[in-house]
Amino acid sequence: MKWLVENADREFRDGEVEKAVLDIVEKSVKLKSREWYKLAFSCIDLTTLNSTDNHVQGEKMALKVSEFPVEFPGLPNVAAICIYPTLIETVKKNLKAPGVKLASVCAGFPSSQTFLEVKVMETQMAVAKGAEEIDIVLNLGNFLANDYPSTLQEIALLKKSCGAAHLKVILETGALKSYTSIWKASHLAMQAGADFIKTSTGKSEPAATPEAAWVMCSAIKNFYEKTNKKVGFKAAGGIVETDEALKYIAIVKEILGDEWLNNKLLRIGASRLANNLLTSIKGDSVVYF
Repeated sequence: MKWLVENADREFRDGEVEKAVLDIVEKSVKLKSREWYKLAFSCIDLTTLNSTDNHVQGEKMALKVSEFPVEFPGLPNVAAICIYPTLIETVKKNLKAPGVKLASVCAGFPSSQTFLEVKVMETQMAVAKGAEEIDIVLNLGNFLANDYPSTLQEIALLKKSCGAAHLKVILETGALKSYTSIWKASHLAMQAGADFIKTSTGKSEPAATPEAAWVMCSAIKNFYEKTNKKVGFKAAGGIVETDEALKYIAIVKEILGDEWLNNKLLRIGASRLANNLLTSIKGDSVVYF
């Protein structure tokens, strides 16, 4: 696959992104309602990616999600459970919630610093075990060295390795340093076949920011206008409070429109956010997950 530079470069004026984000964030206060909280909750990838994770925790999470419709009738469930590959079989065995996807981080997460053959094998194994969505990290080493063809080819190969599973490409925007680099990385990932582009692993700082989200969503819009392909957006990394989630929803709504306001095209990677959104929805403190 050849790296097409068309649309991949864009310069941003000083203060352009910050001003645009400020204007949208001010509008996000209008989204403070039960219906918008429910939308945000329905877009959550309920995530645990700790070095201490084990099968007991994986089973507990899957059972909690499976029992959610009984405990909270009338509320939408989360979009997916996102875990390390070693927990896929346990979660799949215990996940009985219709429509909730099983996602796994793969390919040398979170640094992407391993052999390409290992990345391919891990991705294929995760899908074979039952993962329906795969989250990988952009090869930052190659990208920041301006080796765009290798970066593109790697994503394309991992997309092929996913088979029918969806591929989310994590840009790790905090390491990209400039809005121009975020724009270029977004286009590169989308051209290589990403079904979603995602802000952060949550393992480095800064993680998700509204400014990075604005650039990524703008790139998604540009890519859609040129190709007619809808690519999803996932905000992840440090999103805990209800108001923070609404900021990202407001950005997606403003730039991409209502067509993106569903969990087919919008995800929020989080763990603690789930309980906070449930608290906002119910109007009383909820600690379920």
